[in-house]
Amino acid sequence: MPAANLPVYLVKGDDAVLAGDAVRDLVAELVGDDDPAFAVEELSGDDFEVAAVVEAAQTPPFFGSRRVVVVRSIGRFSAQETAPLVAYLGDPLETTALVLVAGGGQTPRAVLDAVKKSGHVVDAAAPSGKGRQAWVAAQLAAAPVEFDRAAAALLTEHLGEDVGRLPSLVEILTAAYTGAGPIGEQELAPFLGDAGGVAPWDLTDAIDRGDTAAALENLHRLLGAGRHPLVVLASLHNHYTRILRLEGSGAADEKAAAEMLGITGSTFPARKALSQARRMGHDAVARAITLLADADLALKGAIEWPDGLVLEVLVARLSRLGPRTSGTRSGSSTGASRSRSRSPRGS
Repeated sequence: MPAANLPVYLVKGDDAVLAGDAVRDLVAELVGDDDPAFAVEELSGDDFEVAAVVEAAQTPPFFGSRRVVVVRSIGRFSAQETAPLVAYLGDPLETTALVLVAGGGQTPRAVLDAVKKSGHVVDAAAPSGKGRQAWVAAQLAAAPVEFDRAAAALLTEHLGEDVGRLPSLVEILTAAYTGAGPIGEQELAPFLGDAGGVAPWDLTDAIDRGDTAAALENLHRLLGAGRHPLVVLASLHNHYTRILRLEGSGAADEKAAAEMLGITGSTFPARKALSQARRMGHDAVARAITLLADADLALKGAIEWPDGLVLEVLVARLSRLGPRTSGTRSGSSTGASRSRSRSPRGS
């Protein structure tokens, strides 16, 4: 939690639940022992202008020592419109804590710079990758109830990218199991609900290792989380385009591969693409590109299949192109079986 005596804060994050929790916790910290009914003023919706923000920020407190002004969706204002706000932040009122909440568009750069100079930026973005796992583990460790190792692993896997669901889920489990000992998988299962979304690379990683069942499961979770089929196809296309560019390129290592692909920063994506290009070989890579082109036409109406079925067939076929690892799961999901039975072309 940032220091509670700064004149301005900006809360940003792409997960509405996590950002909302961050705003709530920040406001509670800023209000302290004062009565929120008198200390807090909130501006939200589309019926206020920047002038109202500045006026609220410049109003002295009526009761208590400080006012907290919460302004939501600051990104709906242009750089020109926020000029009075930036001017105010150059000499803010000491008795006001201004909480700006990102949203409604991109926060103007001048506002962001002014906040960094005079106050604090609260990043409530949902963590990803290993950071997401570490974040979930920390939240579970701090929870009022205890989770055994298997339950914690199940919860992390089930939530996927939807970590914003964790706080409310922990509250429910706390109410149900306080004083009942560690929560195991059996106690956790009835409260899980639908599986959360996953990252696009979870899908491509499963395809790359030849794990058809995991690939189809991750595909369904991507689609269930609201990813448009064409967006999923674009992710697959980008993945195999990288592999195609590296196959037979003579790139000696991941650094050379990254330069060839124009990747800056971490070379990990280049290393993955180079490794897969070497494992697949020319014929399999060429086949993958053909399958992607066929799926693109199918999604655009070339055949009368549901979009989900088109992608199921594509993912199942792609996962069989490369060498399978000994650790992949045998069999496939119902979707895969349906895909094979209805597929008009051989794999």
